[in-house]
Amino acid sequence: MMTEDQPSDAEVVRASFSEPSGFAELWHRHASDLHRFATRRIGPSAADDVAAETFEIAFRTRERFDMSRTSARPWLYGIAANLIGKHRRSEVRALRAVARAGRDPVVGSWIEQTDERIDAVAARQPLAAALATLSPGDRHVLLLVAWADFSYLEVAEALTIPLGTVRSRLHRARRRIRSTIDPDVVAGSGEPEPENLTLTPPTTQPLTLKGLLDG
Repeated sequence: MMTEDQPSDAEVVRASFSEPSGFAELWHRHASDLHRFATRRIGPSAADDVAAETFEIAFRTRERFDMSRTSARPWLYGIAANLIGKHRRSEVRALRAVARAGRDPVVGSWIEQTDERIDAVAARQPLAAALATLSPGDRHVLLLVAWADFSYLEVAEALTIPLGTVRSRLHRARRRIRSTIDPDVVAGSGEPEPENLTLTPPTTQPLTLKGLLDG
């Protein structure tokens, strides 16, 4: 985590033009969280490749980074989102497997393996099925907000789309998720209400399922 006396991400990028090795500081700051986010999307093996390639691309194209941006996080996650998109068939296939069986022994249910504290409802059939039916664009927006704790502006910057598009995609995705998960049914099953279910996102701050539904 960056402290007040450390240079901003933009300053790190700028300094890397004269000292390329200094770019590794961005890896130290952001790679762990980015890798965890990618793992939840496409599994650990593919996430290794996505994380490595994200920083390789970022280094090669760092002259395109907007130096007026203090944080490189949206820029890096935008690169990662494009790479994750190449694995969308694997992502959807795994989500559908969870939707069918909850914990699929064939695919190893990597969604549940990434964090044993993910509540059962978050990886169970209804939510997995809903996530699988989202368009890639809607899923990117929803999960950047819910799992990467991005603001709408950060999502717009990461995906290079208008703010209004972020809002419309997020509304559409949440509407589908909300229509799939019935709080009354969940309560009747003896499990916690959706707004009280704790997920663990790729940040240190806990996130509730409400992040998928409200905003």
